Amino acid sequence: MKMTLDPRTLRDTLGLFVTGVTIITARSKCGEQVGITANSFNSVSLDPPLILWSISKTSRSLPIFETADHFAVHILRDDQKDLSQRFASSGIDKFDCLRTEPGLGNTPLLPDCAALLECSIFARYPAGDHMIYVAQVEKLQSDPEARPLVYHGGRYAALADQ
Repeated sequence: MKMTLDPRTLRDTLGLFVTGVTIITARSKCGEQVGITANSFNSVSLDPPLILWSISKTSRSLPIFETADHFAVHILRDDQKDLSQRFASSGIDKFDCLRTEPGLGNTPLLPDCAALLECSIFARYPAGDHMIYVAQVEKLQSDPEARPLVYHGGRYAALADQ
């Protein structure tokens, strides 16, 4: 017998898992930039170097991610909450007044993040109400001293020093 779960209860339960915060960016073949805040990021494999993330099938950004050959994952620093909120918003030009640099596939790269992974698409999988993207990391840079922005229980949180 299939068990029915309350979506709000499931979301609240999954929110107990602490995640980092990322911004995923890409560029369409016509040159349109797209970027979203995502905490569905995860490592998959070291050899080859694979990562994954997922996006809602109802996201306005999905059509660009569906056709892009490359994207970039920006792991945010603990002082980039405003940037995270900007890319979580809809109905605005998320790149307005932001300095970016072109990456693989002309993907827009945001400066000064804790880490940056430039990726090429390895596979796309439909899964329920989301699409899962698996990608190979082609280039990376990171700041080992950076403190990451984290998310827990539906809000931003700070790491405690141990």
